[in-house]
Amino acid sequence: MSDLTQEKTGPSATVDLSGLKRFLDERKLGDTANLRSENISFGHSNEVHLIHFGGNSWALRRPPRGPLLPTAHDMMREYRVLKALQNTPVPVPRMYASCDDPSYIGAPFYLMEYMRGEVVRADNNNFVKTVELRRSVSRQMVEVLAALQSVDWRAAGLEGFGRSEGYLERQLNRWSDQLERTIPHTRPLPVMEQVKEWLRAHLPESPAPTIVHGDYKLDNLMFDPKTARAIAVLDWEMAVLGPREMDAAWIIFAHMVFQELAGLASLPGLPGVLREDDVRATYKRLTGVELGDLQWFYAYSGLMWACVFIRTGARRVHFGEIEKPDDVESMFYHGALLKRLIGEEA
Repeated sequence: MSDLTQEKTGPSATVDLSGLKRFLDERKLGDTANLRSENISFGHSNEVHLIHFGGNSWALRRPPRGPLLPTAHDMMREYRVLKALQNTPVPVPRMYASCDDPSYIGAPFYLMEYMRGEVVRADNNNFVKTVELRRSVSRQMVEVLAALQSVDWRAAGLEGFGRSEGYLERQLNRWSDQLERTIPHTRPLPVMEQVKEWLRAHLPESPAPTIVHGDYKLDNLMFDPKTARAIAVLDWEMAVLGPREMDAAWIIFAHMVFQELAGLASLPGLPGVLREDDVRATYKRLTGVELGDLQWFYAYSGLMWACVFIRTGARRVHFGEIEKPDDVESMFYHGALLKRLIGEEA
């Protein structure tokens, strides 16, 4: 079948159960007599549906509806890295099946273990209501990252997952290309060109690679509400092989630099949450590596985050959820922030 492009990604989106049943039956993956689904998606990115059949429940993950940019929302890439991380120190859901053929439900998808736990967000942080819990959760972010970077990616079967040589330049080119494809659906943003030029002029060498999550922030970790231990790292669609500084800088940027420069009140401002010096010290203790100057990686993180917001805004305009991209751009006014990240006054 073709994708239901008239159906919006969000809480009301559905799964083509007849196509899914055909896939499950052909592969003899379980009794589908009482197959049913429920949407447990959040936001406007990849969809997650809870699928019930054969006495078990699985999470189905698929791309969002509507026009997608090249390399965005790559389900098979996400499935591959999650499959490789099974039986490693990195907490990830158990993988069950994958399908790269969109004829079944309208898009590639995969099935994974349905994880029950708490995800900490700025608008939903009741789980971490004490200083001790906030300290534990933010420290575990660094601990899990150290575990990820300790994985031998060749032994895990990720040979060929990506070329490490010239990685930073390719990533910059990738986001530049996505920006160029999105700008026609929004409005000119000269500061983005300014930041891109600064990043190219200050491009560091690509060091020895490790597994990079690509969007490693607090709300992509799930915690056991009883023990407060991290039980899963989620949302691996941007995973690559690249420099260890990428995810480390993203932790600091997403939860400290962004909060301080943009002046947003969120979890990072609460007592107990690790600050930049704490992150650096904990990281060095766990890995033996001291993080150096991360300005380039902060600026790159800012550019990437801005691109994601612009891309999301364009898709929401396409579906008529908002009238103009400015409505979503106001959520993250990247101009002043990005200028400060490259050392210029807004």
